[in-house]
Amino acid sequence: MSVVILYGTETGTGELVADAIADALNQHDPSIYDMSEYAVEDLVPEDFLVIVCSTYGEGELPTGAEPFADELESVNPDLGGLRFAVFGLGDSIYDTFNRGGEIVAEMLTKRGAVQVGEHARHDNSSSIKPAKQAEEWAEGIAELIEG
Repeated sequence: MSVVILYGTETGTGELVADAIADALNQHDPSIYDMSEYAVEDLVPEDFLVIVCSTYGEGELPTGAEPFADELESVNPDLGGLRFAVFGLGDSIYDTFNRGGEIVAEMLTKRGAVQVGEHARHDNSSSIKPAKQAEEWAEGIAELIEG
C-alpha cells in the first residue's frame, strides 16, 4: 500500500508539514504532491491518502488546493474504498478555524472515501510548532495505514 500526501498551502507551511509527515511515515515510502499538481484520476483505493490543508481568507481553501477541489467537483469520481486522514492548519482567532481541511474532507467523503483517525487541527496561535504536531500525529495514524 502506498501513502500519498497531498498538501494545499498559501504560505508554504503545508509543504513543511507534509515533509514532516512523510518523515514519520517513511516505512510506507510516501509520495508528496502539491494539490495544484495532482490529478483526481490518480486517486486509487489501494493508496492511503493524507491531506494537509491550510485555511485561507474567510475560511476558504488556499490557492494551492483550489485546482484539486475544482477537479473533484467537475469529475465527481467514485472514491469508494479510499481511506484518508487529514491534518488541518489554521488559527483559532478566526471563526473559520481549520475550515480548509474540513472542506477537503467533506468533498472526499461525499464521493465515498472514508476518513480515519483523528482529524488533526494545528492552531497557529499555540506555541506548538506545526511540523512537530504533524510528526506526532503521523506516528499515531501509522498503524491505521495497513488496517
